Amino acid sequence: MDILHNLAFGFGHALTLQNLMFCAIGCVVGTLVGLLPGLGPLATISLLLPLTYSIPTGGALIMLAGIYYGAQYGDSVSAITMKIPHASSIVACIDGYQMTLKGKTGLALFTAGISSFIGGTVAIVVLAGLAPSLGEVALLFGPADYCSLMLLGFLCVSFVTTGSLLNGLAMCLVGVLLGQIGTDVNSGQQRYTFDLPFLAEGVGLVSVALGCFGIAEITKNLDAREERSPFSGKIHLMPTWAEFKRIIPSALRGSAVGSFLGILPGGGPVIAQFAAYALDKKVSKHKDEIGSGAIEGVAGQAAADEAAARTSFIPLMSIGIPENPVMALMMAAFVIKGIQPGPNMISGHPDLFWGLVASMWVGNVFLVVLNVPLVRYWLSVFKIPYGVLFPAILFFCCIGTFSVNNNLDDIFVTAAFGLLGYVFMRLDLDAAPLMLGFILGPMLEEYFRRAMLLSRGSFMTFVNRPISGGLLALIAVFVVWQLVVFWRGRQQPAALSAVSESAA
Repeated sequence: MDILHNLAFGFGHALTLQNLMFCAIGCVVGTLVGLLPGLGPLATISLLLPLTYSIPTGGALIMLAGIYYGAQYGDSVSAITMKIPHASSIVACIDGYQMTLKGKTGLALFTAGISSFIGGTVAIVVLAGLAPSLGEVALLFGPADYCSLMLLGFLCVSFVTTGSLLNGLAMCLVGVLLGQIGTDVNSGQQRYTFDLPFLAEGVGLVSVALGCFGIAEITKNLDAREERSPFSGKIHLMPTWAEFKRIIPSALRGSAVGSFLGILPGGGPVIAQFAAYALDKKVSKHKDEIGSGAIEGVAGQAAADEAAARTSFIPLMSIGIPENPVMALMMAAFVIKGIQPGPNMISGHPDLFWGLVASMWVGNVFLVVLNVPLVRYWLSVFKIPYGVLFPAILFFCCIGTFSVNNNLDDIFVTAAFGLLGYVFMRLDLDAAPLMLGFILGPMLEEYFRRAMLLSRGSFMTFVNRPISGGLLALIAVFVVWQLVVFWRGRQQPAALSAVSESAA
């Protein structure tokens, strides 16, 4: 009853005309930000942060939050339609773009929109009911625990890859090595930069993602012998009842995964999408179809993406710890308004806390109302001849890459990864595991170093800590299980050949 009373109190603030306007502005801007290559919520909130001085406190926070979770849905549109992902929509490129190639773009976008709504709704329930106490869960995790969590994330490669497990692990290792380029934070030494100044800060995630997915896909389409024709078929938008029954379980699983990982520093939408995809590929009734255009491959990751975006507010508002750069900017917005996020925020500023929580569900409705009817307009891009479309896509890729650091060298780096991504495609190597390794590699190194520093070089800290030890035990069970499955797979063909020889 207290939760319902608090939510009713929050809706009283969120449903004012002024806050509704700021929520709508945030959702619209966030969706447009997600559609543009390279320009993410971090850059947009950075640009709009000075505006918070002249906007009322509640409206400013609601607008910035709307930009953040609105961009999560916009990311999936560009990933599904053009295979141009942001960090939080890498997995959407796998099945979402395969559905586009099969003429099911409308269904994929509708699935992403509905699943995002489900994920956001579940996360808001978690945020409203458990925020006062659930944020303390993040405090239980130490560097060793996060290190083990990153190792568990690497195991997702066996589910994310659409090729063989060995190729997936190799691509993941390549991503880890790429993540080591730049200046070592502890020693200040440059690693693998070849004395090139523009590599001193490392390779940008935007350059890797746009190159390996967007530019590589354009190059592949231009290299194809058959000419790509404009879209002229009927739009299949609404799912059938059978498809709808496949969407709901996947979206609920993704919501649960995203809600949990959004709480943990270092988690968030990026890792949540991989984890939800791995879970679907393990437990779904249609797991054999995932990777070749299955609707579960879109639903689960979209729900996890939105759920993690919302529950990432829990550590910020309950214990005052931002878990990612976007939350750090949100914390700056709180401080600008003279509010210190933390345990006393709920009791000291209940109107802001519950108003922000309620506005997230209002924003959820705005995103569905805004984006689902626009699916037909997103599809109109396919009516443009590809000879006209691909230069425009390349132009936006270059603009998006340049806008991150205002550095022309980043465009050349993106072009180099575009060539590398094209080579991967020709060799039938999946780029998604590379992105997983690129994202998790530096995080794993950071937490490993912290754990070693705190334990004075003792590896037993990974076993002695209950959370880390439990995660390592889970990893060991998983590896043994994978070896058993591999061994049985090798034995069955040998047994069949022996039976056929004896019969002959």
